[in-house]
Amino acid sequence: MSEIRMERIDANRVLIPREGKMRVPGVIYANDKIFTLLQNDESARQVVNVACLPGIVKYSLAMPDVHWGYGFPIGGVAAFDLEEGIISPGGVGYDINCGCRLMATNLTLGDIKDKLDNLTTALYHGIPSGVGSKGFIKLSGTDQKKVLEEGSAWAVKKGFGLPQDLEATEDHGTIQGADPEQVSARALERGREQLGTLGSGNHFLEIEIVQEIFDEKAAAVFGLQKGQIAVMIHSGSRGLGYQVCDDYLALMVKHAAETGIDLPDRQLACAYIKSPRGQNYLAAMAAAANYAWANRQILMHLTREIFEKTLRISPRDLGMRLVYDVCHNIAKIESFVIDGKTKKLCVHRKGATRSYPAGHEALPASYKSAGQPVLIPGDMGTGSFVLAGQEKAIEETFGSACHGAGRVMSRTQATKASQGRSIAKELADKGVLVMAGSKGTLKEEMPEAYKNLQDVVQVVHDAGIAKKVARLKSVSCIKG
Repeated sequence: MSEIRMERIDANRVLIPREGKMRVPGVIYANDKIFTLLQNDESARQVVNVACLPGIVKYSLAMPDVHWGYGFPIGGVAAFDLEEGIISPGGVGYDINCGCRLMATNLTLGDIKDKLDNLTTALYHGIPSGVGSKGFIKLSGTDQKKVLEEGSAWAVKKGFGLPQDLEATEDHGTIQGADPEQVSARALERGREQLGTLGSGNHFLEIEIVQEIFDEKAAAVFGLQKGQIAVMIHSGSRGLGYQVCDDYLALMVKHAAETGIDLPDRQLACAYIKSPRGQNYLAAMAAAANYAWANRQILMHLTREIFEKTLRISPRDLGMRLVYDVCHNIAKIESFVIDGKTKKLCVHRKGATRSYPAGHEALPASYKSAGQPVLIPGDMGTGSFVLAGQEKAIEETFGSACHGAGRVMSRTQATKASQGRSIAKELADKGVLVMAGSKGTLKEEMPEAYKNLQDVVQVVHDAGIAKKVARLKSVSCIKG
């Protein structure tokens, strides 16, 4: 890590004092164990770089799953004033609205144990995954435009789910202001046949069992109970979102000199939010985000159908329902109290999850008593945590928490470290079935490539920005 002065605020936060061209201080959420892992990572330097951008408000933040990313660190959170601030594709990420969707069922492990092999195989073959995978939905130009404008609502209208699914999706599965006209022909082409596909890399579909309940009241509100089978889906906007990011990064890098913004890193190429270019990116980003929500909605529908067919069970007996769907890579206009006044800000969450507290107006009525479900998956085969957003997140992190375990090895490092090993067999020995499109994916995603999920989650819990509700253990995982 570059020489950056840091001061511990408390057991779970580290301050990077404002120096040089920094407009605000930096704050990293990290206990001593997480902080030690940062020593060989350049993410702290990226926190400093983000703090130099125009219009940034209060802090440049990083969650405990922080690691190096393109421009912003992954795990980075920053909010910008709408008049003087910027929007940066590097602060959203290439996989726009990469996110998680958790579905609960009426099943227990005993109901599926003897059919777990068949169920895992059926999911692997029934849900397209892998680099460049294509789905069964062939979009016309008109339909694709509607997907980009309507998101999950389009999928539900087409029969891929139920109206109540929208209630349990962040922003009801649709960001307003999406404009397909701001999405390039190349991006549209890449997304035309990828709707309803899982993707590759760290994307997955896992069958999990609720292993431990930490908060009985919140768990009951979320419909979770010990021993219950659940499914977690992690996917995003596929090639369309990647291309939107690539297109606008190229535009903003090319025209960087026009803005007069002094960038500490070219990867932080940006535009002022109120500029035409900034507004165009926001409209294209929203379109890609809506595509991602439609994608996860369809993946959920396919999963439900495969469960019913493979287990020969009725929809009523299966009882698969959406607990919540959250996005990880996004920039959204949200309101916060700053210096005693309510202000609208553009909040970048790059590898970070929204964490709204009980009573927040954005939450569905059914969750207002408990707070927003915060979904945090771990490394392959570990499982996931469900937390509930807390008021302190509104006060300190612009309503944000971590989004996963966070890498400690690059994909290249993980591939080298896993030479001569069978990752699938190692996971099977631990009681987790894994199916993947290639051994290379398993090597890149080996468990040791990530931080310990429990350590990361404990930081946000102890810091009070999200509260532990339940822990889920993986029993089966499919990857691209």
